[in-house]
Amino acid sequence: MAHPAGIGSVKPDGWAYQRSPMIVYWELTNACGLACRHCRATAMPDPAPGELTTAEAIALLDDITGFADQAAGEALPHVVMTGGDPLRRADLAELIAAAQSRGIGVSLAPAVTPLLTRERIRWMKDIGIQAISLSLDGSDAARHDGVRMVPGTFDATLEALDTAAEFGLPVQVNTLVTATTAGDLPAIHELLARHTLQQWSLFFLISIGRGTELTELAPGEAERVLIWAQGLSRTSPFRVKTTEAMHYRRLGAAALLRAGKSKEEVEAHPMARAFGIRDGNGIVFVSNTGDVTPSGFLPLAVGNVRESSLVSLYRDDPTMRSLRDPRMFKGRCGACEYNDWCGGSRARAYAWTGDVLESDPLCPYQPKGAR
Repeated sequence: MAHPAGIGSVKPDGWAYQRSPMIVYWELTNACGLACRHCRATAMPDPAPGELTTAEAIALLDDITGFADQAAGEALPHVVMTGGDPLRRADLAELIAAAQSRGIGVSLAPAVTPLLTRERIRWMKDIGIQAISLSLDGSDAARHDGVRMVPGTFDATLEALDTAAEFGLPVQVNTLVTATTAGDLPAIHELLARHTLQQWSLFFLISIGRGTELTELAPGEAERVLIWAQGLSRTSPFRVKTTEAMHYRRLGAAALLRAGKSKEEVEAHPMARAFGIRDGNGIVFVSNTGDVTPSGFLPLAVGNVRESSLVSLYRDDPTMRSLRDPRMFKGRCGACEYNDWCGGSRARAYAWTGDVLESDPLCPYQPKGAR
């Protein structure tokens, strides 16, 4: 049974995002053995004070079950356990088991450090982890390790990718897109095409955390990268998607409409599975200390799970509700005919203007309804 419809985007299968996110990104810890130049979490070698205890973490999982009536066939959100490095949590196995016993699917976003061994990857597959993500930010060791700031990470990442494929564990590879790395994207794709992965996600830089040290693409350059990625997606051996570059969907939808497809046919297309998903709409983020934000890239806390229910914060907080209503968007995003499918990066709008409802400054598109 789908969630009842209402204000906010509705996934083609009927999932109403104003009722429940599809994905809860949960930062178990900010401890990590890497020192990546773009790190959103500004991860450190040791855990920060105040991380959720095991009991508090399990209470959060209990709360997440409130997003759906499982007896009525409603689906629960999927939880992505991230960090920092989730492998640095001593209670990781207990938290995974607790989630699964409650009917919550789990994926992991481990850092590529000596903790990510062949045995640990086999363990992930054996206990039912649904997928993992790995980051690859360069087509060779010099480029990738220059971002990750630890020599040997490039070779270890490819080894982890191949090991996951050997054990049948699906992998999403994440690649940072900045003014520095954009020119290397074709070579990275060529490298990945020689390996097995389920999806390649292009992470367009948001200038938060240590990411303020790097340079975002200019709008025109970003548009060219997205047009290239759209063309690539038609022949790539794995899915190609973007993160914090929602106008990738505008380009794909516009191409289908130009080809004579109706709006209904566009919404039935496989790419429509991502329509509407953006910061606070279909996703929500919980920090290692329990702060709730629309996404990991939009550091605007609407509450804390130690004091409030994640379900009520997601559904009822005024900021969260506004993020799910494109009628409230300002400027070009507010006037755009694609805003319900795209909606722009609310995180980038906030990083650049301090207003989550402003236009995404990375998108150069001039909507038909804009003056």
